[in-house]
Amino acid sequence: MESTEPGLAAVQKNLARPSAEEIFKQVATNARQELERPSIALALSGFGAGVFMGLSALGVAIALKILGVTSAAAPASAQIVSRMFYPIGFIVVILGRAQLFTENTLYPVALVLAEKREFWNTMRLWLVVLPANVLGAFAFGCLAAHTSAFEPATVSQISRLGTIALDHPSMQIFWSGVTGGWIIALAAWLVSGSHSITGSVMVIWMLTFLMGLGNFAHCVASSCEIFVTVLAHQAPWSEYPRWFFPAVAGNICGGVGLVTILEYGQVMHGKVIEAVVRDGRKRKPEDATPGAP
Repeated sequence: MESTEPGLAAVQKNLARPSAEEIFKQVATNARQELERPSIALALSGFGAGVFMGLSALGVAIALKILGVTSAAAPASAQIVSRMFYPIGFIVVILGRAQLFTENTLYPVALVLAEKREFWNTMRLWLVVLPANVLGAFAFGCLAAHTSAFEPATVSQISRLGTIALDHPSMQIFWSGVTGGWIIALAAWLVSGSHSITGSVMVIWMLTFLMGLGNFAHCVASSCEIFVTVLAHQAPWSEYPRWFFPAVAGNICGGVGLVTILEYGQVMHGKVIEAVVRDGRKRKPEDATPGAP
């Protein structure tokens, strides 16, 4: 992601490792840019992100088809190879600066922790982006299930992925979503401190490959798979909200709780420590109490 903060731009130009405070400033800058966008722009961007996230399901499904997997219990080697293509949708969406709900559990929330007045603006962003993401995922599902855009074997593999996602109780979906939200928000944080597009791609790929390998719930990426399953009449419509709401709750808790608050605390606590160190350096030897060790 491009940097608009002079301090971070200089650090990246010199290939120095940015501090947590510098990354936080970049995160806040990104948040302000997104919160200033009108709702219609956020909705269109969110819809595009929902469609693009289907590339993750499509990549995995094509790989499974080529590898000849015909059952849900794929061999370990096929699982690993196919999940290498899972990051495609995330790379496109994050580097393309489309509005992805789970990415927005980091940027605006980090800004709200520093500037409380942005709370309602953040709620506006969430209420626009999440439905737009879901609508985009539904559009991808319609493309896959109701057109001849993809080969039937590919559609069958996507539907199988959706069936696997649905085959869990609500609490397991929630905690899986916590992990998924944590991973995506962490990826967004690290991308904000990355030196280059290549570095950003590697960060996103490594973290989202892990998420795909662990089948962690993501409220948008997994929705693309589940919509295909439902539209192909492999699961009832009632299964989608049963999965969706725990997944969203988990993604929010993971992104906000395990990344944003911890990183914000790291930055704020770091400032206190730096102030103490600076104060200690300013003290002169003669200022010390006589007789002190």
